[in-house]
Amino acid sequence: MDTFMQLETDYLVVGAGASGMAFVDALIEHSDADVIMVDRRHRPGGHWHDAYPFVRLHQPAACYGVSSTDLGQDRIDERGNNAGMYELSSAPQICSYYAEVMDRVLLPSGRVRFLAMSEYREQGPNDYRVVSLLTGEEMRIRVRRRVVDATYIEPDIPSRRRPEFEIDPGVMVIAPNYLVEIGSAPSGFTVLGAGKTAMDTCTWLLENGVEADSITWVRSRDVWSIDRAWTQPLDLVESRARFNAIWLKAAAEADSGADMALRLEQEGLFVRIDDGVPPTAFRGATISRAEVEGLQAIRNVVRDGRVQRLRTDGMELSGGFHAQPDDQVYVDCTATGLRALTPHPVFEPGRITLQYVTPGYACWSAATLAVVEALCDDDPLKEHLSLPVIYTGNVDDLLSFTDAFLTSAARRSEQADIRAWSGHTRLNPARGLRERASDPQLRQALDEARSWVEPALRNIEKHVGRVESRPWTA
Repeated sequence: MDTFMQLETDYLVVGAGASGMAFVDALIEHSDADVIMVDRRHRPGGHWHDAYPFVRLHQPAACYGVSSTDLGQDRIDERGNNAGMYELSSAPQICSYYAEVMDRVLLPSGRVRFLAMSEYREQGPNDYRVVSLLTGEEMRIRVRRRVVDATYIEPDIPSRRRPEFEIDPGVMVIAPNYLVEIGSAPSGFTVLGAGKTAMDTCTWLLENGVEADSITWVRSRDVWSIDRAWTQPLDLVESRARFNAIWLKAAAEADSGADMALRLEQEGLFVRIDDGVPPTAFRGATISRAEVEGLQAIRNVVRDGRVQRLRTDGMELSGGFHAQPDDQVYVDCTATGLRALTPHPVFEPGRITLQYVTPGYACWSAATLAVVEALCDDDPLKEHLSLPVIYTGNVDDLLSFTDAFLTSAARRSEQADIRAWSGHTRLNPARGLRERASDPQLRQALDEARSWVEPALRNIEKHVGRVESRPWTA
């Protein structure tokens, strides 16, 4: 008869990345729960261990991580592309931060165990197992309350996927991770992809002396990004209040997602790289105006569809062939980052699937769900408070996206204990609002935002229907 090591816990959390860490940190603060965390990696930090070395947060570090522990110094950068805004942590800083949270907060609580280098396997109902990737030892876990899937919204990144196109022998294709290892200069670089990873890659090449004319940028479609200056907390939190007012006004007046994006651009909140090309994609990325200006120097932009095959003499695209020198380095940035997910219930019997329930902030969302789990009594109420906010990647869905996060936030605001926590947690992107509530300009922005909520919801219902009427919320 097979024998297994037997473990028992209240919550088995699969994934020790940003979502899993934020969830567990908030859960043990608001409950007496016992937790086992399991991850295939050797340390907590999730995809940050696999990220390209020059990546940084694209939201302020002041609002990232876990609720209990500060990340960074809450400092405003004085130079560089992020000058005048709150600091953006690097991948090594974030990985070190999560190791510190695990070692100094979670494990010392006596209620968290971390099984690193281990794989979760669900054999069947109530049959949960974890296998060590080093020894092959199999453990059976008895879960008293729930399994928590903290991997559902894990981003799709270049270094952990195979390219989805053919590559002929002799063609050099690398993930952006390996740019720092190039030993000799090629004739040029061709960056594949239009999203944040591609933008970061092009920016890094330019900052490291590569001429703009030596960069070819393949963009099958252009992307809307958010001007990061509008997303600042603490001493600059008025920007966030005005962000909300502008967003809601656009949602109240637009007749489509595309129209809403143009209205946000007119107010300076949305930005694009090429003023002559209407973007059709939106995944919530933020960018500085300085970065946009740098990227606009790249004139060799190819818009002939998706890459199908890379040859030594050029690229086969869905819209035609594009000739290239044979010693180009192709940088594959075609991973989607935020994946277009199928909406899924957050709370089910015996299970929680962590998802975005706030717009664009995985850590805040996960911690919010932990607080909902700890403080609310029944699953119907928990699910009512936790509508998933889905990034489809399509700008046409901006109105539906807005409806989901407005509805979810309004429901949670009716719960006094959840509202109080949300107002004080460092993960809230409007952190600092309460301390500056007497500022007249800030109050004006908040009042303006409130005045647009009901008009926005009425307009959304008129054009796309309300969230309650969609099948996946039933």
